[in-house]
Amino acid sequence: MRKLAVISLAFFAGGCTEHPPGTGPADTGGTLVISTTGDPGTLFPPFASTVQAKQITEQIYDYLADVGSDLNTRNEKGFRLGLSDRWRWSADSLMLAFHINPRAKWHDGRDVTARDVQFTFALNRNPALGGRMGSELANIDSVTVTDSLTAVFWFRARSPTQFLDAAAQLLILPAHQLEKIPVDSLRQGVPPPIGTGRFRLRKWDKGASVEIIADTSNFRGRARLDRVIWTVAPEFQTAVTKLFSGGADLFDALRPENLRELARHPSLRAIVLPGMDYAFLRFNLRDPANKARPHPLFGNRELRRAITMSVNRGTLVRSALDTFALVPVGPIVRAYPTTDPRGAQLPFDSARASRLLDSLGWVRRGAAGMRAKNGRELAFTLIIPTSSRTRIRMGPLLQEQLRRMGIQVQLEELETSTEGDREARGAFDAALGSWTMPSSPDGMREAWGSQGIGENGVNYGSYSNPRFDALLDSALRADPIQQREKFTNAFAIINEDAPAIWLYEPRKILGVQRRIRTTEMRPDAWWFDLADWYIPPAERIPRDLIPLVR
Repeated sequence: MRKLAVISLAFFAGGCTEHPPGTGPADTGGTLVISTTGDPGTLFPPFASTVQAKQITEQIYDYLADVGSDLNTRNEKGFRLGLSDRWRWSADSLMLAFHINPRAKWHDGRDVTARDVQFTFALNRNPALGGRMGSELANIDSVTVTDSLTAVFWFRARSPTQFLDAAAQLLILPAHQLEKIPVDSLRQGVPPPIGTGRFRLRKWDKGASVEIIADTSNFRGRARLDRVIWTVAPEFQTAVTKLFSGGADLFDALRPENLRELARHPSLRAIVLPGMDYAFLRFNLRDPANKARPHPLFGNRELRRAITMSVNRGTLVRSALDTFALVPVGPIVRAYPTTDPRGAQLPFDSARASRLLDSLGWVRRGAAGMRAKNGRELAFTLIIPTSSRTRIRMGPLLQEQLRRMGIQVQLEELETSTEGDREARGAFDAALGSWTMPSSPDGMREAWGSQGIGENGVNYGSYSNPRFDALLDSALRADPIQQREKFTNAFAIINEDAPAIWLYEPRKILGVQRRIRTTEMRPDAWWFDLADWYIPPAERIPRDLIPLVR
């Protein structure tokens, strides 16, 4: 693996950003085919939870303004204009008025108005919809309209996330298409998307492919590509083979072991981005048989700490991912400017872990040396989704490390939806999970804060510490100068409590056809500037020459 790292690094240097010349008629055209392992599931933004849904809906719809490529969510000057062409604050910073670009139109030709913004906010806040934007909108009291092009956000309190929450959390929806449809009906099905983005939907063959095409009359200029097609192959090997065979132009989930094969294809290149994902072994702190009771093992903080110190995360990362991942500093990624890379979770210390286990009464018994207490073995089941090859590979490695410490782990590999359902119901002891971070660290509230526990929450392990909640809230609201220190203080609390073992923070590896000219990529969303990607006319292949047809 070490030799592989040296070989591969040589050919992805400098491949991330290209700045194309000004767009002219000859610069538009071509087809980008993206191979992916999952269907988007929905193209209705309030329900969009898969990465494929985000990739597609963010081409069809627009935010008022979007986070810039540097992921600085606190400085509004770095945001990219969307539907809004300007904004202004009140003197007390509790009112933010967005002016809608008067040239903005929906794909059906209707004008975009401030009413669309007001409707979008009200719909996402409606509990009957059951959308996913709870905490992100909590500080917004209301949205009013002062004229046809001015939408005004009113806040409950001043916060560093105010601009982000108003400008870049909601893809704006067409009121004229949706407001007469009962909200309950939207949960059952939605009409075809009508957006304002530089691409519009042409065709969705569920489970097979999605095709979007350039909106040739878009107010911000037509997309440079004629079309983008997501082609779905649920099996990883099938999806990556589409890239290597030329059937696809991009695959965004390459594994380190794929790089040797990629190097054999001169028409392909690799792009490596800072990772926005982290994986972890999550402990369930509640008893699966009765959630009112603590878990018989993991309800004990000291036992969780002992198990965490029993795991050599550095060895796991090197064995499974070589140099293409790092050990996380906590439930966060290093791509954020607010993350201190010098932070650390509980260290690997087998001697200290062994002493702690002994002190808790979990002592070694018998010839195998497995630990037991009052006749009960120190044993648990670890569930793993079959969709993640890396986590499947990590399972036996974790199992062996813990066996050496006298802890018995039974591995249970489950189909992804089944594994997810088990976690959501709390029907597990421990799980190998992963979390993809958005453009802001705000998502930690739902993932690890007390508010993420319960129905519709994703804090499946039920970790709760009011001190962590308070410190995290303070960090999210802090002045940018103080944020890194405050986040570090919050991570220190959760790392000491050990509700999970943070295992690895992988880098994102994309395989891309060389004829595709990319622009700047945001770490959390490589598709951020997709409408400005292009294919030089001299390098186009037959599928690039297919006429643009609506």
